[in-house]
Parts: sequence; structure tokens; C-alpha cells
Amino acid sequence: MTPDRFIERWGTATLTEAAGAKPHFNDLCELLGVPKPQEDNRGINYAFEKIAAEANGRHGFADVWKRDCFAWEYKRPGADLGAAHLQLLRYAGNLGNPPLLVACDMRRIVVRTAWTNEVTREDTFGLQDLYDPARVDLLRQMWTAPPEAWRPRKTRAALTEEAAGELGELAQRLRFRGHDPQAVAHFVCRLAFCFFAADVKLLPRQLLEGMLNAGRRNPGRFAEYAGTLFAAMAERGSEIGFTAVPWFNGGLFEDAMALPLVAADMSLLDRLSALEWSDIDPSIMGTLFERGLDPSKRGQLGAHYTDRNTIERIVGPVVRRPLQAEWAKARDRIQALLTERAALRAEAGAGAAEDLKALSGAVVTAESVAKRKSLAREAERRRRRDIALLEEAEAILGAYLRRLRQYRVLDPACGSGNFLYVALLTLKDLEGDAIAEAAALGLPGRMCEVGPEAVLGIELNPYAAELARVSVWIGHIQWARRNGYPVPHDPVLRNLDTVECRDAVLATDANGAPVPAAWPAANAIVGNPPFLGDKVMRAGLGDDYTSRLRTAFAGRVPGAADLVCFWFEKAREALTAGTAERVGLVATQSIRNGASRQVLEAIRTTGRIFDAWDDEPWTIEGAAVRVALVCFGRTDSDDVPHLDGVPVAEVRADLTAGGSDLTQARRLAANRGLCLQGPVKVGAFDVPGETARTWLAEPPNPNGRPNTDVLRPWINGQDITRRPSDRWIIDFADMPERQASFYLRPFAHVIVNVKPARDRNRDAQRRERWWRLGRSGGELRAAVAPLSRFIATPRVAKHRLFVWCPATTLPDSRVYAVARDDDCTFGILHSRFHEAWALALASRHGVGNDPTYNNQTCFETFPFPEGLTLDQPASSQSHHPHAAAIAQAARALVEARDRWLNPPEWVEEVAETIPGLPPRRMPRNVKAAVALKARTLTNLYNARGTPDGAWLDLLHADLDAAVAAAYGWPADLTQGDAIARLLTLNLARAGSAIIHGDRADDEDED
Repeated sequence: MTPDRFIERWGTATLTEAAGAKPHFNDLCELLGVPKPQEDNRGINYAFEKIAAEANGRHGFADVWKRDCFAWEYKRPGADLGAAHLQLLRYAGNLGNPPLLVACDMRRIVVRTAWTNEVTREDTFGLQDLYDPARVDLLRQMWTAPPEAWRPRKTRAALTEEAAGELGELAQRLRFRGHDPQAVAHFVCRLAFCFFAADVKLLPRQLLEGMLNAGRRNPGRFAEYAGTLFAAMAERGSEIGFTAVPWFNGGLFEDAMALPLVAADMSLLDRLSALEWSDIDPSIMGTLFERGLDPSKRGQLGAHYTDRNTIERIVGPVVRRPLQAEWAKARDRIQALLTERAALRAEAGAGAAEDLKALSGAVVTAESVAKRKSLAREAERRRRRDIALLEEAEAILGAYLRRLRQYRVLDPACGSGNFLYVALLTLKDLEGDAIAEAAALGLPGRMCEVGPEAVLGIELNPYAAELARVSVWIGHIQWARRNGYPVPHDPVLRNLDTVECRDAVLATDANGAPVPAAWPAANAIVGNPPFLGDKVMRAGLGDDYTSRLRTAFAGRVPGAADLVCFWFEKAREALTAGTAERVGLVATQSIRNGASRQVLEAIRTTGRIFDAWDDEPWTIEGAAVRVALVCFGRTDSDDVPHLDGVPVAEVRADLTAGGSDLTQARRLAANRGLCLQGPVKVGAFDVPGETARTWLAEPPNPNGRPNTDVLRPWINGQDITRRPSDRWIIDFADMPERQASFYLRPFAHVIVNVKPARDRNRDAQRRERWWRLGRSGGELRAAVAPLSRFIATPRVAKHRLFVWCPATTLPDSRVYAVARDDDCTFGILHSRFHEAWALALASRHGVGNDPTYNNQTCFETFPFPEGLTLDQPASSQSHHPHAAAIAQAARALVEARDRWLNPPEWVEEVAETIPGLPPRRMPRNVKAAVALKARTLTNLYNARGTPDGAWLDLLHADLDAAVAAAYGWPADLTQGDAIARLLTLNLARAGSAIIHGDRADDEDED
């Protein structure tokens, strides 16, 4: 078959679809040199007239189908190929979702791609294209499974990022010209929806292009042109010129407000108009657009975002999984009823025919009359049973569909709507699947009715709330188009009042008192509540709001709990009250520990955790973090619990399963007050060592006191895990302002470098006492005052490291100080037993997922060996049979480690000019300075288990054996058995335990 012959035959053909489909397709196969459907004898992978059921219950077929390649629909010449495409969309799910959907009228071939999460590509081939070898080869590639040559080059995510960037640029320009940020956001949202509406053919394209063309000619009147379009979209029956404008309605077009643009802006709108808005991804659209529209989030443009698959980790088990289970039961009942109905019909047909044959021609007798009446009664019984079976099957389907259509999903921190969008699509997919499967079983078809009213949201940020509404509507319209359903009209948009712009957790009663905010009833609650640690809540939310919030939830949420816990408690309340069935929320890692864990313990008391991921990557405000995903419900739910995707017997409040239940561990009185966090700076109180030594060398101040009173060496976590940074800190402790002002240089530094930021701090204490560190550290000072040294460990580190620090050193808030100076305590803490205990009870931090040490959960719960507990003075250890061995092993470890970190050949000790300070270690030369950069504790401990770290492994083995002997345990005890024995020991001493105190030492910078 040549192009000339093909065109001669089909260029003027007037055959109907039925008459022309097969010969046209066979001729095309000959022309392209590809197999014909007849070559697949059984039609399993390639066939004409592939039978498929539409989602609405009608049965039909695709004219041609090839597995993993295409579905092909023919129409008569000149027919509407858009209608053919809609027909294919309705078939696609039952044809294995082929990546290409082809509509053809024998003169045109229109190919549309249908890959998930990728921009739709459309290409039209005319008869003249058959002379172009490149175009012919592209057609030929459709027969390759999968047809990668047709795969779009741009993903939906990339498209959405591009659109968000351009819209953000427009918003930035408008704000720069002095327009109100909220008005800018509203205007830009309208433009975005107009671009989308035009691409999906809801808004006549010529209206959008007319507005843009007019604005290009006269930019000064663009606001007038846009306002005219917006006003017409808001009213039923409007026209612009002679073109009817669909009625969009909705809060988005409640007025005709538009902002003036300049010529450069029109070029930007042209670029936006050229994008494939029909493929925008609502699961990330809101987040990305919000970063451009909200001035406070502009800096997050280009940052990572949470994608749909990640959100499914919560929406799946909370919404999809139980509703799928309900449908599986309903489908089985429907199938059983329809199977019985089919058997009844088959039996009736065969039996009735035989009985009637026997009676035909028989003499009419009383017996034959009775027989005929009996047959009639039996036929009526079967008819009624047939009807009853069908009605019961339809009633089961109807009940399930009503369940879906009445189902409500609430996101009480909905942001820009990504959870709402995913939840809505989940419900719509479930409805569409149920209708299609019921139709395949033989029930009449139904229309899909689940709409945006199924999702409810609460959001305080007005930018995000508006984007949430737009995301939900775009997602609803996209789903209808992609599944071949009619798009909503009259109006296109209904007011989406189900997304409320208000505070989700705090309200005020009639008397002005703070009370928990009300939530609407919903079947499921999902979302990603805001993350703020308890100590930074006042800085982030203000003193008044924080105090009122904690008052409103007094007795329900501990005083030291993180902000996210208030959402968990509200959700638990909804479950208990029966206004919700299931919940899935994102939480900080700290919800597994300390005061925050108490909300999970309360949830376990009144319900159960049925699905959790204890340590997952997530994106918060553009930053990559580690979070926990917690799904919970009432005690009567029959879900098999899952932890990290694996079935388990139960999920505990610390988000563990199996092994020892460490949620039972109690804080021991013997350990109380000995492991203390360093003070939080809250400002640039630290200075380089060179500056500090200059100040220290100066004469006494006007009060006669030296600067040594308020200057101390300072260490943070990196000084332990890497090399010392030689930083010092200004520490006025609890001095009043007048006394502090006498220390001239340090006080002047604080006035210039700290006070401006502290004057803006929302925490009244930090604002008013601006010359002091964020926390004075008085308890820490008192604890280490009698000591010559203390033990330090970083809060967050890959390896659990302990080091000695001189008592003159002040640790940063990212370091814990243990107020003991004996080698025995050091050795026990650095043993594998304490390391295993701390690791099991630690939370995780940051994108690196490093363990976070906590003084309450890791230190205060740890049971030291009998006779070596911390309520005994170090001097009493001399009587313990194992103390000396532990101390000796600890000293050997520290000495060898120090020798590796600071070889005398590379390092010299330089005496400080200030009495009482230890000497500084300085590189002997440039070469030594370079080599020393690699000598860090992190690098050293990274080598454990390798030949280079063999000496360190042996020293730790000696220490572990000495500590095991003190416990009376074998040295080769497994980690699991060690944790179990430590828990038993902890509980045995729990008579003196401190249980669930609200004290929390962990605090960070603002």
C-alpha cells in the first residue's frame, strides 16, 4: 500500500463508521508495515471491536484495541472526533488504560496521550502527512508497546511548577506597585482559572484571547476588559459581543475586580496562556501557587513539595481502604443475587419449555387445567423472585453509592487543598469503579454524583483557603473530563462554603473565655497540621494566643506538648463523640516522646492506631523534614494494624510494635536534674575566640570587675562531632540590665547585634530581657558549679557520642550536659547498653534522620547498674566491685580517642593568658591544619566495623564487657534482650519514678 493509493481510496470515501473501520485500519497497517489485528487469532492482545463497558453501565466496544498501545474509535468522515474521544475515555478503564487514545474519521487521525501524571499531547494527522517519512514513522511508533516515542516530555508536576513560577512573578510585580496582597491573590487566582476553563472548553477560547489581544493593544484598559469578562462569568445568560458566556458563579467571581497591568505583564500572560492548563496538577498546584501569592512564602519558590503519592499514605488507609472493603462486601452480595437470578432464568426457560411441550396437544382435562395453573403460578413466582433479586441487588448498590455521596472528609488545617483534592478524587474513583463493576455484573448504569461538597476544610490563611477552593474545583472538572462524564454547568462553580477561613483550634465563648474551636461532623479527618515545638509557640504565635490556647485545652493537652497535638486531641474528641469515624494526621517526630506522646496515649485509651509510619520524609513550608504519619479510629474498627506498611499485632503510642513496650518506661528519681540542656541564645551572643580574648585582656570595667565574669568558652553539637570552632559566648546569666551594662564591650555588642531582633520578639520575656540568653541556664550552672568537668553529648547526632568538657564551658541548646565528673558514669553512658536504650527511645531529626537524644526519655529513664545509680555520690563507687573496671575502660577509650583526634606531632597546646582556662590545641603548621580537618569523632565512629576502626571496636568491647559485668549480664547479650532487661529494671525501680511530668528541657532558637 502506497500513500497515493491510500489517499485515492480514502480521500473521498463516504462509508459509514461500521462499513469503513476495518478496511481503513487494515489499509493503514499495510501502509505502515505493521501487523493487523487478524494476526492475533484469539484477540487477547490486539483486536477489532474489543468489548468494553462504560462506567455508566452501557456496553459497547472500541473499534480497534492493542494492549499497552492504543484504543481506536472510528467515526464517519467529517464527524465530531471530540465525541469519539469522550467515548474512548469512558471505555479506557476497562481496556487497561492504554497510553494512546485515537479518534479517526478516515481522513483525519487525532492521537491523544493518556499517561498518568504527564501532560496530555495531541497530534492530528491528515492524509497529506502520509508523504512525510517522519510523520509516518511517528504513526508507526504507536504499535510499539509501550509507545515511548509518544510519551510527553513534560510531567504535570513540571507544568504546574512552571505555571506557579509565572503567576508568582505576576503577583510579585503587582504587590511591588502597591496593590493589596489579598486583592492580588484573588485576581491572579481568577486569571489562573480562566486559563484552565478555556483549555477545557468551559470558557470559549475566543473570549480569553479577545481579552488578551485587547489588553496587548491597550494595556492601560486591561482591568476594564478583564472586569467585563469576570462580570459576565458571574451572571447567568451573559454575552460578550455575540458570544454566550457560561455561568460560572462561585465565590471566585463574586465581583468584577481586576487589577491594571502594563505591557510587560501582557507578555507574561501570553506565556501563561500558552501552557497546557487542562493538565495542571491540583495535588501540588495549591502549594506551589501559594508560595507565589503569599508574600510571606515567596522565599519557598523552587523548594520541594509533598506529592500525591505521599499524601496517599494517609488518605489510603483512612478513606480508600475501608470504603473499598465495604464495596467488596456489597459487590459479593450483588454478584450472589445476580448469579441466583441468572440460574433462576435458565431453570425457568428450560423447565417451562418442556412442560409446555408436554401439554401441547393434550386433551383438556381437570388435571391438565390444574397443571397449567400450577405452571402459571410457578412462572409468576419466578417472575417476582427475578424482580426481587434485581431490586435487592440495585438496593445494595444504591446504599453503597449513597454512602459515598454522603461521605465527608475534613481537613482542619487544609492549607491550599492538597489533601482535599486527593480525598475528593479518592471518593470519585471509588464511585466510578463501583458503578462500572456493577454494570459489568449486569446492573443498570448510574451517573457519578460525588462532588466538591464531599470535602470540608478549615484554614486560617486566606490565600491558602482560596487556593484550596480552586484546587478542588479544578480537580473535580478534570476528573469528569478524563473519565468521559459531562462537566458541571449552570453554574460551573457552586459556592464552596465547605472550606472555611478561620482558626481550627481556638475560639472564644460568649463571655470572652478561650474554648476549643468547633469542627463540622465528618466521616474522616485527614491533614497536615502546623508544626511548632512547645518552646517556640510563644515566639511564633505570641504570648496571648499561646496562653489562651493552652487554657482552652487545659487537662487535655500537656503544657509542654507541640502545637500539632491540639489537632490530634480535637480529632480524638470527634471520634469519642461519634462525629468522625477515622483520622489520619501528619505529626512531628517528637509526638512519639515526652509530653507530646500523651495525646497518642489518650488516643489509645479511647481508640486504636491502625496505621502508622514512624519516620517518613515530608515537606513543611518548603523544607525537607522527617515526620510521623498516624492513622487512628475507634476501638470497634476491624483493620489489621500496620506499621511502616507491615502488618503488626498493635501499634503503640511511641509508634513501635513488637519487642519491648518502651512506652511503659518511667523517669527515675535517681536521674532527675542531672542531664540538662544548654541555654538557648536567641540572638548573636557568640563571638570568635580572637574577639573574646581581646575583651578579656582589657582592664577591669567601671564596676571593677573583669569581662571573665560574662565571657565563657562555648560549644555546640558540631564542636563535638567535628572540630572545635573556638567560639565564646556572652552570658549575663540573671543579671539585671544595670549590672550587665557595666561590662562595656560585651554589653555594647549585645545592644548592636542582639537587641534589634529581640525588640521584635513575640515572647514578652525575651523582648523585655533582651540582654540575657533565651534561657539563663541557672539550673545547669548550679549543677556543674562543684565540678571540674562535665559530660557532654549532642542532642542530634549520627552516633551517640560523649565527651568531657571543662566546667568553665557553656554548652549550646543543642548539647546536653550531664553533671557528673567520674569516669564510671561516663563509661556506662558510652556503653552499648545505654546507646541501645537511647536509640530505642530517641526521636528522629531532619532530612538526615539522625537520632535525637532527650534528657527525659533517654537519660532519666535509663536504669544504671545497682550500686552505681546517680543518687549515689561518685565517691561511693570505690566500694563497688565493677566501678574501677568501668572507669579504667572509659579512660582508656578517651585517651586513645584524644590521641587520634589531636596527635602531638600535629597539635601543640598553647596556654591561655587568662587563669583557670585550659590550654588551646593549635595545629603546628598549615599541613597539620589541613590533615586535622578529617580527624573528627563522626569520621572516627564511621570507621567502626572496618579495619581502620578495629582498635576503637576493641576498646568499646572492653567497656561493654565491664558494664555488662556490673549488671550481672553476659557480655554477648543481644540488643533486644538488653533492652528487655533494662525495661524490667526500670519498672522495678518505678516506685520512685516521676511519671508523665510536663517538664521539657528541649528548646531551640526561634
